[in-house]
Amino acid sequence: MATQTSSTVLRQLQRRLLDARANTDELFSMVRESAYYERPIPERHRIVFYIGHVEAFDWNLFHERLFALPSPTREYDKLFAFGIDPVDGGLPTDKPEDWPSLGEVRHYVHGLRARIDEKLNGGNFSLAEHADPRTPEILLETAVEHRLMHAETLAYMFHRLPHAQKIPQPQPAVAADFAENDLVEIPAGRVTLGLPRGAASPFGWDNEFECVSMDVPGFRIQKYMVSNGEFLRFLEAGGYQDRAFWPAEDWEWKERNEIRHPAFWKPAGENWLYRGMFAEMALPRNWPVYVSHAEAGAYARWSRLSLPTEAQWHRAAYGVTGGEERAYPWGAAEPTALLGNFDCARWDAAPVNGYPANRSAFGVSGMLGNGWEWTSTPFGPFPGFQAEEFYPGYSANFFDGKHYVIKGGSARTAACLLRRSFRNWFQPHYQYVYAGFRCVSE
Repeated sequence: MATQTSSTVLRQLQRRLLDARANTDELFSMVRESAYYERPIPERHRIVFYIGHVEAFDWNLFHERLFALPSPTREYDKLFAFGIDPVDGGLPTDKPEDWPSLGEVRHYVHGLRARIDEKLNGGNFSLAEHADPRTPEILLETAVEHRLMHAETLAYMFHRLPHAQKIPQPQPAVAADFAENDLVEIPAGRVTLGLPRGAASPFGWDNEFECVSMDVPGFRIQKYMVSNGEFLRFLEAGGYQDRAFWPAEDWEWKERNEIRHPAFWKPAGENWLYRGMFAEMALPRNWPVYVSHAEAGAYARWSRLSLPTEAQWHRAAYGVTGGEERAYPWGAAEPTALLGNFDCARWDAAPVNGYPANRSAFGVSGMLGNGWEWTSTPFGPFPGFQAEEFYPGYSANFFDGKHYVIKGGSARTAACLLRRSFRNWFQPHYQYVYAGFRCVSE
């Protein structure tokens, strides 16, 4: 084998790739085939694109860097190569008939998998012979995590489909009484964001490198994510109509698109319904509210608080009174179903206080899972940032001041993406992601 990566590690990664495929296959099978050419979110491609995309990504990644294989499907390799992320306009205008038939897309997918698996099983990565000895490992990790990230974005896309277009799936119940959302004192301390770059570094995406340390003054942060019930008070107080809580750009977006409530809510007379993945229900007031960054910021101003910076959020989640930062808010134990609403255990949110063991050293609850959390930090590089040669635009294309860091994870976030250094980001006017927030006082 033309690499120093052990065969055991490669076999483990190949197994994880198969598991990730099973995850996306299950997701697509949940949607009725009549909906595959729908576009549930106006800013995104039609569903059929993603069936081809997760496979085209793997193929484009591997055959150009590991396998000495020509591509017999270059037109489709290009068609399914890239998603879209339009910021405030420029929505796609393609029609269903512009896309290949479902049979053609599935034939393309099966062909790619067969070619990839044949080469992976053989273990002869001829194109990696003169590259970094960890190249096969890094590329396989990239393929696995890329697919798992898409499994989450597909979930919130499918959330927008009418319920009749989905096949209901079971999910475990989580019960908890409503809890007061007090502010928790976080003492001043030093945080280290990101990962150190080196031969022994664990896998990470380019924006996770290099690590940077900084001092964070003391502050207070809400014990729980802001719930639907708390956000309802802001709405009933006229928060969506009061311009004082909205910067000009956010106000213009809200008015142009007639945004009057969270995208997961539906008015029902004097009451509110909640759009669950498989059914509507009475608004679950102790679940976290999912909103855009703009809506979260407006609520924070109304509350005379603010959104945390990335460093503040990190300090509250992983900091301790003395010594090293924790690997996870609860300690060193790997994520399990008892610790939080993550790793695809549920399709919907759960009560903000539903997992008491998911608690940081300072007593802040639920900082991993149940919904990403908006920060006030624009997404940007750490000092020493280097774009990956094999995916140069993964992060750099979004260092535009128009995206914000979100941290934590949702019910559909895979366990491997719950590492301390992982950073996610979205546009401030994007309402559909499983993202909520908690506020801070300095």
